[in-house]
Amino acid sequence: MDYRVCGSPVTLRIGLISDTHIPESRKTLWPQVLEAFRDVDLIMHAGDIHELFVLDVLEEIAPVYAARGNGEDGGGGRPVQPEDPRVKYAWLVELEGLWVGLTHYVPVPERPPNFTLSRWVERFFPERTPDVIVSGDTHREVIAEVNGVLCVNPGSPTYPHNYDTQYGTIGFLELNNGQASPSVWQITDAGIEPFDWEAIPPWKRHLS
Repeated sequence: MDYRVCGSPVTLRIGLISDTHIPESRKTLWPQVLEAFRDVDLIMHAGDIHELFVLDVLEEIAPVYAARGNGEDGGGGRPVQPEDPRVKYAWLVELEGLWVGLTHYVPVPERPPNFTLSRWVERFFPERTPDVIVSGDTHREVIAEVNGVLCVNPGSPTYPHNYDTQYGTIGFLELNNGQASPSVWQITDAGIEPFDWEAIPPWKRHLS
């Protein structure tokens, strides 16, 4: 399956994942996630990895950048995870002419006056404002432009919207000549399919 959403050739393709919560959610990643990421150039995990062996599994596919979340730093009540060169509170990397930031949480949607993207940028990216920020924490998929910054949250593959363990979502970020194309994908029995932003997602259908 071709997971691209744009017609032009993709120069750099990044797999996006967050809030895996392994092993509490399940023992390891869904195999559909690993298959979907098989052709990516890079993987970004936006935190709440929990056990860092998850990064080892992902790194067998492609290089990994990961954000340290409250599930790794002891803030969530779990044991503090060891230092790892793949894991930082915030990454800022230049890729294909764009500055891409990675951190566990940014306030999108914003809740002024205290919870604004600009305050988080000042805290985690003092060097410069990223063109794109990849984040997690909320377990809710988001693609939104805030103050000129493209904000992408791939949701959680295991605890979508903080519901019990089930198929959730992952994302892709495609960079080509200074342009960014993000997408979110729903995990299914057969693999993944484009996330339907208008439909009731599987984890909410029993409530409708």
